[in-house]
Amino acid sequence: MKFKVLLVIFSFLSTQSYGQTLQECIQMAEHNYPLIRKYDLIDQTSALTVSNIQKDWLPQVTASAQATLQSDVTAWPDEMQSMLAASGLNVKGLRKDQYRIGIDLVQTVYDGGNIQARKDIALLEAESEKAQAAVDIYAVRKRVIELYFATLLLEEQTKMQENLLTYLKANESKLESMHQNGTASLSDFNTVRAERLAVEQQIENLLSQASTCRALLSIFCGQEIAHTEKPEFADVAGSGRRPELDYIDSSIRLLDAKDRLLNSSLLPKVSVFASGFYGYPGYNMFEDMIHHRWSLNGMVGMRVTWNIGSFYTARSDRAKLRHQISIAENRRDVFLFNNRIEQIQQQSNLQRFQRIMKMDNEIISLRSSVRKASESKLDHGIIDVSELVKDLKNENNAMLQKSVHEIEYLKEMAELNFTTNNQ
Repeated sequence: MKFKVLLVIFSFLSTQSYGQTLQECIQMAEHNYPLIRKYDLIDQTSALTVSNIQKDWLPQVTASAQATLQSDVTAWPDEMQSMLAASGLNVKGLRKDQYRIGIDLVQTVYDGGNIQARKDIALLEAESEKAQAAVDIYAVRKRVIELYFATLLLEEQTKMQENLLTYLKANESKLESMHQNGTASLSDFNTVRAERLAVEQQIENLLSQASTCRALLSIFCGQEIAHTEKPEFADVAGSGRRPELDYIDSSIRLLDAKDRLLNSSLLPKVSVFASGFYGYPGYNMFEDMIHHRWSLNGMVGMRVTWNIGSFYTARSDRAKLRHQISIAENRRDVFLFNNRIEQIQQQSNLQRFQRIMKMDNEIISLRSSVRKASESKLDHGIIDVSELVKDLKNENNAMLQKSVHEIEYLKEMAELNFTTNNQ
């Protein structure tokens, strides 16, 4: 019993696990995205299509039955009937009502590569659809990156405001004591208290925004995200292959397969056939003119067909495919060009943030020394409280700017990884 309880608790905790790192969130979002299920559907559809095409190599069997009533039938000439009658033969001639129940069988021997080309097209169409799905799923990363860093930035801003709140509360308590001892005015105390309430208000607003971003991020990931962490990135030494390029290449391969199908349509087709039926009349019409009875009849042979009409439009069809391939290749060149421009811009931004962040620590150090000096002056009653509040806010803003720059730098790094598909 205890084992079952522990098992239930473990199962519950495993389903409530929180993804905290950026990479975990990206992986969960990609697996949770509804489009991911399309891969299996594409594979199943492709397998069924290829199976149906492959069956074209099997003998094609057609069963038929017919009954006809003709206005006229083949008959002996009157002179011939007179001669036969004189010889004692009673030739009735064919009946106008005729019947047939038969089966026709056709086996393809050579199709000019048509079946193989159609199979290739079915497989490449599935590949192209999966490549398009991969592009759409890859775009989810961008959404997750934006939500993740928006949440991270709001959480950092909340921390900075909470630090400021701590300083304000300490000085508010100090001023309250000084006011009670007659060494500080009520207006000084109210100034710090009002500033403290304003900061608490900002914290409440930031918490609400961060909660909204986490809720949206949790929807993408398919489970609750408790908090975010600053990611760590290695230098982007190389790049992976973007799924957009795979999609373009699959489109070109599909067009090449359609070109091969076009070539197969220009070749003759060879097949063997067998035909048999039971009915009246049969192939021996002379016998059927004498005896009105049903008979078994059969025929086997070989057939060669060549659709010459395919040559009429082959040149224009091939030119159209060449144009479509050129368009796809141009689309690839445009994507690579824009992707390279985006990489250059992002690398430039990274260098800019690196230069800015070098100055942040010095600015914070200077602001902290000014704030400490103001607090010391306040203890001796030689400073205006509004100046102290200003110094506190300046120090907090400097610390906030440092956090913002760090997060913007990390976000730019994440976007560069997205641009280069660097895992």
